[in-house]
Formats: sequence, C-alpha cells, structure tokens
Amino acid sequence: MTVAADRLDLRLSVEDKDRLRRAAQLQGLPVATFVRVAALREADTTLARSAKSRRGGLAARLRGRATAGMSTDEIMQLTRGE
Repeated sequence: MTVAADRLDLRLSVEDKDRLRRAAQLQGLPVATFVRVAALREADTTLARSAKSRRGGLAARLRGRATAGMSTDEIMQLTRGE
C-alpha cells in the first residue's frame, strides 16, 4: 500500500542541524524520523492543552462566582452551569 506524503522543508542553522543530527544518532534514528516524532509529540501536547483550556477547568468556571459562604449544593449548581 502506498501512502501519500506531503513534504515539509525548513531552514536550520548549521548548529541547529548538528544538534538534531547528534540527538537522532543517540536514539538510533534518521534525522527526518527524529524531527517528525518530536514535532508530532509537541503538536499533540499543544492540541491537548488547547482543548483543555477551551473546556475550562473547574476553577475557571467558579472564578469570581463561588464564595466561601456558599453551600456545597450552590457550588455544585455553578459547576453544572445552573
């Protein structure tokens, strides 16, 4: 089965390319594979962080709305958006 691939070109300084080459060598990988794996790992981390921030955490939903004097039921209503 043939997989269609798109090409990505980037410009690197000699020093950056050498760092990538040395790191890839330490992992026993070709430079292109090393760069692809590292870039995809970073992309996954960034996308997951972005999705989490869009959902908003509990603290973000309660910020400025919950007070120390509220009952547990009142706070639970806030978390459900009631």
